[in-house]
Amino acid sequence: MAIPPGLAERAELGPDWAAWLDGLPRLASEVCADWDLTPDGPPQHGFCALVLPVTGADGVRLMLKLSMGERDNAGEVEALKAWRGLGAVRLEAADPHRGALLLERLEPADLNALDPLDACEIVGRLMSRLHVLPTPRLPRLTGFVLEWLADLAALGRDVPAPPRFVQQALSAGRALASDRAMTSAIVHGDLHYDNVLAGRREPWLAIDPKGFAGDPAYELAPMLWNRWDDLVASGDLGNALRERFYTLVDASGLDERRCRDWVVVRSMIGVSWEVRDARAAGRPLSAEQRDWITRCVTTAKAMQAVE
Repeated sequence: MAIPPGLAERAELGPDWAAWLDGLPRLASEVCADWDLTPDGPPQHGFCALVLPVTGADGVRLMLKLSMGERDNAGEVEALKAWRGLGAVRLEAADPHRGALLLERLEPADLNALDPLDACEIVGRLMSRLHVLPTPRLPRLTGFVLEWLADLAALGRDVPAPPRFVQQALSAGRALASDRAMTSAIVHGDLHYDNVLAGRREPWLAIDPKGFAGDPAYELAPMLWNRWDDLVASGDLGNALRERFYTLVDASGLDERRCRDWVVVRSMIGVSWEVRDARAAGRPLSAEQRDWITRCVTTAKAMQAVE
Protein backbone atom coordinates (compact mmCIF):
# COMPACT_ATOMS: atom_id res chain seq x y z
CA MET A 1 0.00 0.00 0.00
CA ALA A 2 1.35 3.40 -0.98
CA ILE A 3 0.95 6.12 1.63
CA PRO A 4 -0.70 9.23 0.13
CA PRO A 5 1.92 11.96 -0.46
CA GLY A 6 0.04 14.48 1.70
CA LEU A 7 0.28 12.13 4.66
CA ALA A 8 3.85 11.04 3.93
CA GLU A 9 4.92 14.69 4.30
CA ARG A 10 4.15 14.46 8.03
CA ALA A 11 7.47 12.63 8.45
CA GLU A 12 8.97 16.12 8.60
CA LEU A 13 7.22 16.66 11.95
CA GLY A 14 9.69 14.47 13.79
CA PRO A 15 10.99 10.96 14.44
CA ASP A 16 7.76 9.71 16.04
CA TRP A 17 5.82 10.61 12.92
CA ALA A 18 8.46 9.10 10.65
CA ALA A 19 8.42 5.83 12.59
CA TRP A 20 4.61 5.64 12.53
CA LEU A 21 4.52 6.29 8.79
CA ASP A 22 7.19 3.67 8.15
CA GLY A 23 5.10 1.06 9.93
CA LEU A 24 1.76 2.16 8.50
CA PRO A 25 1.56 -0.22 5.49
CA ARG A 26 2.27 -3.21 7.71
CA LEU A 27 -0.21 -2.01 10.33
CA ALA A 28 -2.92 -1.65 7.68
CA SER A 29 -2.26 -5.18 6.44
CA GLU A 30 -2.36 -6.62 9.95
CA VAL A 31 -5.61 -4.90 10.93
CA CYS A 32 -7.26 -5.90 7.65
CA ALA A 33 -6.27 -9.52 8.28
CA ASP A 34 -7.40 -9.48 11.90
CA TRP A 35 -10.79 -7.94 11.08
CA ASP A 36 -11.27 -9.85 7.80
CA LEU A 37 -11.35 -6.69 5.69
CA THR A 38 -10.59 -6.31 1.99
CA PRO A 39 -9.41 -2.91 0.70
CA ASP A 40 -11.63 -1.77 -2.16
CA GLY A 41 -10.46 1.73 -3.02
CA PRO A 42 -7.52 4.14 -2.95
CA PRO A 43 -6.35 5.27 0.49
CA GLN A 44 -7.37 8.70 1.73
CA HIS A 45 -5.99 10.75 4.60
CA GLY A 46 -6.53 13.53 7.08
CA PHE A 47 -3.85 15.43 8.96
CA CYS A 48 -2.90 12.51 11.21
CA ALA A 49 -4.75 9.50 9.85
CA LEU A 50 -4.92 7.09 6.94
CA VAL A 51 -8.47 6.24 5.86
CA LEU A 52 -8.85 3.11 3.77
CA PRO A 53 -12.10 2.02 2.03
CA VAL A 54 -12.70 -1.64 2.87
CA THR A 55 -15.31 -4.36 2.56
CA GLY A 56 -16.12 -6.62 5.49
CA ALA A 57 -16.55 -10.38 5.35
CA ASP A 58 -20.32 -9.85 5.14
CA GLY A 59 -19.94 -7.59 2.10
CA VAL A 60 -20.66 -4.35 3.98
CA ARG A 61 -18.63 -1.38 2.72
CA LEU A 62 -16.80 0.38 5.56
CA MET A 63 -13.87 2.71 6.24
CA LEU A 64 -10.77 1.73 8.19
CA LYS A 65 -9.13 4.67 9.95
CA LEU A 66 -5.58 4.37 11.30
CA SER A 67 -4.48 7.36 13.36
CA MET A 68 -1.26 8.70 14.77
CA GLY A 69 -2.18 8.98 18.46
CA GLU A 70 -2.13 12.52 19.82
CA ARG A 71 -3.21 13.84 23.21
CA ASP A 72 -6.00 16.02 21.91
CA ASN A 73 -7.78 13.26 19.94
CA ALA A 74 -7.69 10.63 22.70
CA GLY A 75 -11.44 10.97 23.24
CA GLU A 76 -12.49 10.08 19.68
CA VAL A 77 -13.54 6.49 20.44
CA GLU A 78 -15.43 7.41 23.61
CA ALA A 79 -17.31 10.22 21.83
CA LEU A 80 -18.30 7.99 18.91
CA LYS A 81 -19.45 5.25 21.29
CA ALA A 82 -21.56 7.72 23.26
CA TRP A 83 -23.19 9.21 20.16
CA ARG A 84 -24.17 5.74 18.85
CA GLY A 85 -24.39 7.09 15.31
CA LEU A 86 -26.89 9.83 16.22
CA GLY A 87 -25.64 12.87 14.34
CA ALA A 88 -22.23 11.28 13.83
CA VAL A 89 -20.57 8.49 11.88
CA ARG A 90 -21.27 5.07 13.40
CA LEU A 91 -18.37 3.21 15.03
CA GLU A 92 -18.34 -0.49 14.13
CA ALA A 93 -15.15 -1.60 15.91
CA ALA A 94 -12.12 -0.08 17.61
CA ASP A 95 -8.61 -1.06 18.66
CA PRO A 96 -7.31 2.05 20.47
CA HIS A 97 -3.90 0.50 21.16
CA ARG A 98 -3.24 0.34 17.42
CA GLY A 99 -5.12 3.55 16.63
CA ALA A 100 -7.58 1.58 14.47
CA LEU A 101 -11.25 2.45 13.98
CA LEU A 102 -13.74 0.70 11.71
CA LEU A 103 -16.45 3.14 10.65
CA GLU A 104 -19.53 3.13 8.50
CA ARG A 105 -18.86 4.40 5.00
CA LEU A 106 -20.33 7.80 4.26
CA GLU A 107 -20.68 9.67 0.99
CA PRO A 108 -17.70 11.79 -0.16
CA ALA A 109 -19.78 14.99 -0.25
CA ASP A 110 -19.01 17.47 2.54
CA LEU A 111 -20.27 20.93 3.47
CA ASN A 112 -17.82 22.76 1.21
CA ALA A 113 -20.29 22.43 -1.68
CA LEU A 114 -23.02 24.32 0.21
CA ASP A 115 -23.50 28.03 0.78
CA PRO A 116 -21.49 28.84 3.95
CA LEU A 117 -24.52 30.08 5.88
CA ASP A 118 -26.52 26.99 4.92
CA ALA A 119 -23.59 24.90 6.15
CA CYS A 120 -23.55 26.88 9.43
CA GLU A 121 -27.25 26.16 9.86
CA ILE A 122 -26.61 22.42 9.44
CA VAL A 123 -23.67 22.41 11.85
CA GLY A 124 -25.59 24.46 14.42
CA ARG A 125 -28.38 21.89 14.40
CA LEU A 126 -25.86 19.04 14.63
CA MET A 127 -24.30 20.65 17.70
CA SER A 128 -27.58 20.46 19.60
CA ARG A 129 -27.61 16.69 18.97
CA LEU A 130 -23.95 16.00 19.69
CA HIS A 131 -23.80 17.92 22.96
CA VAL A 132 -25.12 15.10 25.12
CA LEU A 133 -24.01 14.30 28.67
CA PRO A 134 -20.34 13.23 28.75
CA THR A 135 -19.16 9.80 29.82
CA PRO A 136 -16.59 9.45 32.64
CA ARG A 137 -13.77 8.25 30.36
CA LEU A 138 -13.75 11.33 28.13
CA PRO A 139 -10.76 13.64 28.63
CA ARG A 140 -11.73 16.96 30.17
CA LEU A 141 -11.27 20.05 28.06
CA THR A 142 -10.41 22.19 31.10
CA GLY A 143 -6.88 20.83 31.45
CA PHE A 144 -6.09 21.36 27.79
CA VAL A 145 -7.40 24.94 27.80
CA LEU A 146 -5.43 25.91 30.90
CA GLU A 147 -2.27 24.42 29.41
CA TRP A 148 -2.79 26.24 26.10
CA LEU A 149 -3.45 29.53 27.92
CA ALA A 150 -0.26 29.09 29.96
CA ASP A 151 1.66 28.61 26.70
CA LEU A 152 0.04 31.75 25.29
CA ALA A 153 0.93 33.78 28.38
CA ALA A 154 4.51 32.50 28.33
CA LEU A 155 5.07 33.97 24.88
CA GLY A 156 4.54 37.46 26.29
CA ARG A 157 5.22 40.16 23.71
CA ASP A 158 6.20 37.59 21.08
CA VAL A 159 2.57 36.89 20.22
CA PRO A 160 1.95 38.47 16.77
CA ALA A 161 -1.49 39.77 17.75
CA PRO A 162 -2.86 42.93 19.39
CA PRO A 163 -2.05 42.73 23.14
CA ARG A 164 -5.65 43.58 24.07
CA PHE A 165 -6.88 40.47 22.23
CA VAL A 166 -4.30 38.35 24.03
CA GLN A 167 -5.32 39.74 27.42
CA GLN A 168 -8.97 39.29 26.57
CA ALA A 169 -8.32 35.66 25.68
CA LEU A 170 -6.35 35.00 28.85
CA SER A 171 -8.95 36.59 31.11
CA ALA A 172 -11.99 35.08 29.42
CA GLY A 173 -10.33 31.69 28.95
CA ARG A 174 -9.42 31.32 32.61
CA ALA A 175 -12.93 32.32 33.66
CA LEU A 176 -14.54 29.89 31.21
CA ALA A 177 -12.22 27.07 32.25
CA SER A 178 -13.35 27.39 35.87
CA ASP A 179 -17.06 27.39 35.00
CA ARG A 180 -19.23 24.35 35.70
CA ALA A 181 -20.25 24.29 32.01
CA MET A 182 -16.77 22.94 31.25
CA THR A 183 -17.93 19.40 31.99
CA SER A 184 -21.52 19.68 30.79
CA ALA A 185 -21.41 17.98 27.38
CA ILE A 186 -19.50 15.96 24.83
CA VAL A 187 -17.67 18.45 22.64
CA HIS A 188 -16.56 17.51 19.13
CA GLY A 189 -13.71 20.03 19.19
CA ASP A 190 -13.07 20.35 15.45
CA LEU A 191 -16.40 20.84 13.70
CA HIS A 192 -15.95 22.40 10.28
CA TYR A 193 -16.96 21.95 6.64
CA ASP A 194 -14.63 18.99 5.95
CA ASN A 195 -15.71 17.12 9.08
CA VAL A 196 -19.38 16.77 8.20
CA LEU A 197 -20.15 14.26 5.43
CA ALA A 198 -23.31 13.23 3.63
CA GLY A 199 -24.77 10.02 5.02
CA ARG A 200 -27.23 7.36 4.00
CA ARG A 201 -29.03 7.08 7.34
CA GLU A 202 -29.14 10.85 7.80
CA PRO A 203 -28.42 13.74 5.43
CA TRP A 204 -25.31 14.91 7.31
CA LEU A 205 -23.09 13.24 9.92
CA ALA A 206 -20.09 14.51 11.89
CA ILE A 207 -16.73 12.73 11.64
CA ASP A 208 -13.27 13.00 13.26
CA PRO A 209 -14.15 14.30 16.73
CA LYS A 210 -11.41 15.25 19.16
CA GLY A 211 -13.80 14.17 21.90
CA PHE A 212 -13.83 16.17 25.14
CA ALA A 213 -16.04 16.66 28.16
CA GLY A 214 -16.43 20.40 27.87
CA ASP A 215 -18.45 23.53 27.23
CA PRO A 216 -20.72 23.35 24.15
CA ALA A 217 -19.97 27.02 23.38
CA TYR A 218 -16.38 25.99 22.60
CA GLU A 219 -17.36 24.60 19.19
CA LEU A 220 -17.86 27.58 16.88
CA ALA A 221 -14.40 28.87 15.88
CA PRO A 222 -13.46 26.29 13.18
CA MET A 223 -16.58 27.16 11.20
CA LEU A 224 -15.38 30.77 11.10
CA TRP A 225 -11.72 30.11 10.21
CA ASN A 226 -12.35 27.72 7.33
CA ARG A 227 -13.51 28.58 3.80
CA TRP A 228 -11.69 31.87 4.22
CA ASP A 229 -11.77 32.72 0.52
CA ASP A 230 -15.56 32.95 0.71
CA LEU A 231 -15.23 35.49 3.50
CA VAL A 232 -12.69 37.56 1.57
CA ALA A 233 -14.91 37.49 -1.52
CA SER A 234 -17.75 39.03 0.48
CA GLY A 235 -15.88 42.35 0.57
CA ASP A 236 -16.59 42.78 4.30
CA LEU A 237 -14.70 40.20 6.33
CA GLY A 238 -15.95 41.32 9.73
CA ASN A 239 -19.60 41.31 8.77
CA ALA A 240 -19.30 37.97 6.94
CA LEU A 241 -17.66 36.39 10.00
CA ARG A 242 -20.44 37.70 12.25
CA GLU A 243 -23.09 36.38 9.87
CA ARG A 244 -21.64 32.89 10.24
CA PHE A 245 -21.34 33.36 13.99
CA TYR A 246 -24.97 34.46 14.47
CA THR A 247 -26.22 31.67 12.18
CA LEU A 248 -24.40 29.07 14.29
CA VAL A 249 -25.63 30.58 17.55
CA ASP A 250 -29.25 30.76 16.38
CA ALA A 251 -29.26 27.21 14.98
CA SER A 252 -27.59 25.68 18.04
CA GLY A 253 -29.35 27.69 20.74
CA LEU A 254 -26.03 28.35 22.48
CA ASP A 255 -25.28 31.40 24.61
CA GLU A 256 -24.06 34.20 22.36
CA ARG A 257 -21.60 35.80 24.79
CA ARG A 258 -19.99 32.51 25.80
CA CYS A 259 -19.59 31.61 22.13
CA ARG A 260 -18.04 35.01 21.41
CA ASP A 261 -15.56 34.65 24.26
CA TRP A 262 -14.57 31.14 23.19
CA VAL A 263 -13.96 32.31 19.62
CA VAL A 264 -11.54 34.95 20.89
CA VAL A 265 -9.86 32.44 23.23
CA ARG A 266 -9.44 29.81 20.52
CA SER A 267 -8.23 32.40 18.02
CA MET A 268 -5.42 33.58 20.28
CA ILE A 269 -4.52 30.00 21.23
CA GLY A 270 -4.34 29.31 17.49
CA VAL A 271 -1.85 32.16 17.10
CA SER A 272 0.21 30.75 19.95
CA TRP A 273 0.34 27.30 18.36
CA GLU A 274 1.80 28.68 15.13
CA VAL A 275 4.52 30.59 16.99
CA ARG A 276 5.42 27.61 19.15
CA ASP A 277 5.50 25.23 16.16
CA ALA A 278 7.88 27.54 14.31
CA ARG A 279 10.13 27.82 17.36
CA ALA A 280 10.17 24.05 17.84
CA ALA A 281 11.29 23.68 14.22
CA GLY A 282 13.98 26.33 14.71
CA ARG A 283 12.76 28.58 11.92
CA PRO A 284 10.74 31.78 11.32
CA LEU A 285 7.02 31.66 10.72
CA SER A 286 6.21 30.32 7.28
CA ALA A 287 3.98 32.20 4.84
CA GLU A 288 1.23 29.64 5.51
CA GLN A 289 1.53 30.19 9.25
CA ARG A 290 1.39 33.96 8.84
CA ASP A 291 -1.77 33.61 6.77
CA TRP A 292 -3.35 31.46 9.48
CA ILE A 293 -2.38 33.98 12.17
CA THR A 294 -4.05 36.70 10.11
CA ARG A 295 -7.23 34.62 10.05
CA CYS A 296 -7.16 34.17 13.80
CA VAL A 297 -6.54 37.85 14.53
CA THR A 298 -9.20 38.97 12.03
CA THR A 299 -11.70 36.57 13.61
CA ALA A 300 -10.97 37.88 17.11
CA LYS A 301 -11.36 41.44 15.85
CA ALA A 302 -14.75 40.62 14.29
CA MET A 303 -15.98 39.32 17.65
CA GLN A 304 -15.39 42.72 19.28
CA ALA A 305 -18.66 43.93 17.72
CA VAL A 306 -20.65 41.09 19.32
CA GLU A 307 -22.17 42.37 22.56
